[in-house]
This record gives sequence, C-alpha cells and structure tokens, in this order.
Amino acid sequence: MSGLSVDVTDFNKLAADLGKVGARTTYRAAKIVRKTTFDTQRDAQAFCPVDTGNLRNSFVTEVIGLTGVTGPTADYGEYVELGTSRMGPHAYVGPAVDRNTPPFVSALEQLAGDLL
Repeated sequence: MSGLSVDVTDFNKLAADLGKVGARTTYRAAKIVRKTTFDTQRDAQAFCPVDTGNLRNSFVTEVIGLTGVTGPTADYGEYVELGTSRMGPHAYVGPAVDRNTPPFVSALEQLAGDLL
C-alpha cells in the first residue's frame, strides 16, 4: 500500500453543489421559457387580424421543460401569416416573436451572469 492519501470530501461537496446549481438554473431557465412562450401567445393574439375570431381563439401553447411552442390550430393560420397569391400577408406570429426575443435574451443573459 502506498503512503499517498487523498481526501475527496471537498470534491464530493463541490459535485453536490454543482448539481444543485444545475437544477436551480434549469428551473429558472424553464420559467423564462414559459413566460416568453405565453407572452408571445398573448402578443400574437393581439396582432392577429380578426374576422370571425376563430384564428385568434385557436391558439394553443405548450411548454415542456426548456421548449415552448405556441400558434394557431386553425388550418388557415399560415396563409394569413404569409399571404397567398390572392391575399397579402398579415403577419401576427412573426411580430410577436420579434417583440419577445429581446426580453428573452436579456433574461437568459441575466441568468448566465448570476452563475458567474
């Protein structure tokens, strides 16, 4: 047996602390994603052109972990957003994403800054 002894107690504590930071960071990032996704839905519905209200009322939002998706389920939503050969575009999702991207990026930058 060698005379070398290594105490890994501090390494184990560091690993446990890093695990906690990771879980807390993931939780906070998920909250940022959730807020941004629902804010984007709110804005897209506000920007949405209204004839019958079906398109605006068809929005569905789903947030799972660090992924958020929102958009209309009406089958003509894409045609309204992008236009057709007979109708010009009436963008509502794109402007909502544009409006919510800067606060999303700022919130993630703040989260990263808190880690450092």
